[in-house]
Amino acid sequence: MKRAYLPGILAMAAIVLASNILVQFLLGDWLTWGAFTYPIAFLVTDLMNRIYGAAAARKVVLAGFVTGVICSLIGTQIMLQGDGYTYPAVTLRIALGSGLAFLTAQLMDVAIFDRLRGGAWWRAPLASTLVGSALDTSLFFSIAFAASLSWLEPGNDTSWATEALPLLGAGPTAPLWVSLALADWLVKLGLALVALIPFRMIVSKVMGSARMV
Repeated sequence: MKRAYLPGILAMAAIVLASNILVQFLLGDWLTWGAFTYPIAFLVTDLMNRIYGAAAARKVVLAGFVTGVICSLIGTQIMLQGDGYTYPAVTLRIALGSGLAFLTAQLMDVAIFDRLRGGAWWRAPLASTLVGSALDTSLFFSIAFAASLSWLEPGNDTSWATEALPLLGAGPTAPLWVSLALADWLVKLGLALVALIPFRMIVSKVMGSARMV
């Protein structure tokens, strides 16, 4: 593996590790701090794709996936206590949802970016991130919390996540996990737009330096 890929691999691993930790800390009623760190993974993937190509981006994605799997495996072995119960820090459904959502969404991001790379500079990173983040959110929250998938882990009580409540506290009635998913996706949508600024700056600097060599 080329040494030039190392910064991207380290950045992706750090983002996944930080997000796995920060997702445990609530921010208000609908978000966790992990919602603000995880979307940076799409920026890293898109930068690697633009600068080094799709093959390099896929290597970085796989590095992030392996990091996530390791974090999940460790989390399933850490037992917490609360309200008279003992439970793992990471449940099987959350581990499955996190891993499958990350790998599927990031590889989709790579494919869309590669297909659109010849257009306007902003089109590929914006389109790929919007589609990838929507896929990531829908896969993770449905696998982790939807009542229809309770057979994945019968011993895991997710009734708290399926409680019917007004959407984001004000909309039509929906399971709580749908509000969590929508809030998560809205943050990703906002960060996808903000990320265009560092994307443009970093690509211009790196590609400009490469032309000067």
